[in-house]
Amino acid sequence: MGEPDVRQLRYFVAVAEELHFGRAAGRLGIAQPPLSRAIRELERQLGARLLERTTRQVTLTPAGEGFLRDARSALDAVTAAARRARNAGGDTPTLRVAFKADCDAGLLPGIRTTYERDDAALPVELLMGGLGQQVPALLDGRADVALLLTPFDDRGLDAEPLLTEPRLVALPADDPLAARDSLGLADLAGRALPDGTPAEQGPSAGPGNRTRTNHLDLTQIFSLVELGDMVLFPPASLAHRYPRTGIAYRTVTDLEPSTLSVAWPSDSRSHAVAAFVRAATTVAAGAPPDGGTPDPVSPGC
Repeated sequence: MGEPDVRQLRYFVAVAEELHFGRAAGRLGIAQPPLSRAIRELERQLGARLLERTTRQVTLTPAGEGFLRDARSALDAVTAAARRARNAGGDTPTLRVAFKADCDAGLLPGIRTTYERDDAALPVELLMGGLGQQVPALLDGRADVALLLTPFDDRGLDAEPLLTEPRLVALPADDPLAARDSLGLADLAGRALPDGTPAEQGPSAGPGNRTRTNHLDLTQIFSLVELGDMVLFPPASLAHRYPRTGIAYRTVTDLEPSTLSVAWPSDSRSHAVAAFVRAATTVAAGAPPDGGTPDPVSPGC
């Protein structure tokens, strides 16, 4: 028996997600009879029933549920491979670096300068994105390497920690908690992070409810912090770079420190990626260890 091809995987995923052959056919832009035949042929090849069909509904079998997860991963890998091949085989291949503005501990300019001296360096294409967008960009082939803060989902990635520094809480200067020198996460009960996560839970690697703040820049988020709409857990270096009279930065005794990492796909064999990682570790080795921690007692300094 032959192995399923990409077309069959796409057909199956469409049916499995729609649970309706007519809607899946419309989504794929094909007629329903050839779609039905393709799914039957796929099941014959695999020797397993993937879908239960009745006149009223289509449901996934246990084998179909497992195959759906694997099929999605396989299609994602094909898409990523195609994007990387197009970039590498183009007239001007680049190294695509994903990052979130102001979440590089101030290291990116130095990393870029050091990287560009390497014989393996390619022109750098910077991909600026919102919180949590860097890992998907690495996995789907839009980015070759990324700078990102812990915690993050590292499945399918290799990563090298660059810089660990304290993480503070930013809260309104007139908040009653700002009168204290230090806090615990439990003290922040009832307050929320920008992604909607309860602050007492601490930072999360999960997606959260990012629709609320994906369109906001850091200055706007700080304005919402000043208004008491949310709190933020910035790394010390970020707090140092953004003093504001309406914001107090306080230490949180049980808050894990922030680690800036450089990450790349585990299967990458790119010399340019390796050169960027070398540059990142070199520059990070010479960075201040605490990121320039502001005085936690004084608002916005």
